[in-house]
Amino acid sequence: MSIAALEAAYGKALDALALVACALIFALTLMICADVFLRNVRIVPGTVGLAWSNEVSEAMLYLVTMLTAPWLLRRGQHIRVDIVLRAVPPRVGWAFEWAVDALGLACCAAIAYYGARAALASYAAGSISIKTLITPEWWLLSVLPAAFLALSLEMLFRMRRLYLGERAPRDDAVSTG
Repeated sequence: MSIAALEAAYGKALDALALVACALIFALTLMICADVFLRNVRIVPGTVGLAWSNEVSEAMLYLVTMLTAPWLLRRGQHIRVDIVLRAVPPRVGWAFEWAVDALGLACCAAIAYYGARAALASYAAGSISIKTLITPEWWLLSVLPAAFLALSLEMLFRMRRLYLGERAPRDDAVSTG
């Protein structure tokens, strides 16, 4: 399988993760509506809202963020301040892009590594989160290294696309200028 084919397949996987995030947002919306409805309309005797909804909604927002971060990076829809890139000569801007992508790759790889260590330590210790629900702590912790591994891979693909492209700052992000 060529790198281009691998990158295309990876892009489809990121699209699928974004769809999962959309489904989570839809479920989150329904859950919040049900919670508010059940707090205000006493349909079920003894039930006043969904006691677990705040905790689950926090986890869902975290999951949505982690699932969509690599997809947004791939589409160039992350936060980007490119005023310096537009003010310097194109080749210098291209070099700046490389430097920032290398720094981003290093940061993502480090967070993936330390996130994996934290999740494994939590699993090994049998740590649990006790709130309204009682859940193993590593369940949510394991999402962090997976997401940052995906971000690391996307940073590598970004660097490849930058290398193969024109020697100028990339135009894949929305710019105000």
